[in-house]
Amino acid sequence: MKISTIVGLGALVSVSSAAFSTQAQEFQPEAKGTFMVDLRVSDVTSNASDPILTAAGAPTGLHVKIGNSVMPTLGFTYFLTSHFAVEAILGTTEHDIYARGAGASTKVASTWALPPVITLQYHPLPRSRISPYIGAGVNAMVYYGGGNANGFTVNLRDELGYVFQAGANVAISGPWSANLDAKKVFTDTYAKIDGGALHSNVSLNPWVLSLGVGRKF
Repeated sequence: MKISTIVGLGALVSVSSAAFSTQAQEFQPEAKGTFMVDLRVSDVTSNASDPILTAAGAPTGLHVKIGNSVMPTLGFTYFLTSHFAVEAILGTTEHDIYARGAGASTKVASTWALPPVITLQYHPLPRSRISPYIGAGVNAMVYYGGGNANGFTVNLRDELGYVFQAGANVAISGPWSANLDAKKVFTDTYAKIDGGALHSNVSLNPWVLSLGVGRKF
């Protein structure tokens, strides 16, 4: 790469950084009574690989596979104090369900999941431009819609679970901020296939990785 190109890119980065710094000099810190709404894009991924058993409990050689889903989600956060906040996460995702074995996967169903999550967060640096946080809470996994595939009939049991969370709010200007968020949800479900001829206790335990923009009110 030519030296002039390197210098030009360096100058562009410097000017952009200075512009961002000037723009972000004034930002609204996190404080007691603040209400914040985050619009995010979330990737929900489960590594479930639990065995599918016969009604008598014998292994079939098949395992469950759950497809990931990328969907918009909303986060609503209220600051009880400058350091502690409660967040409710709303969204719904669609997932394909497969029976996997002998190097092949067969789709058996698809379903929509409504996983409302409530967490209590701790923000150690509420007045900082980059404000990290950690949290923990509960979730409910409710299944609806979707449909069966390839001649199978699948029923999933709704369940409760718990959640751990980590993320950061990065102030942009005024009430606006960028948000990065990661959640690990611990939840199971019972899958009944073909009226109970086959079944599986599925440890879903998905990761929910999100990126978005937020506004304080």
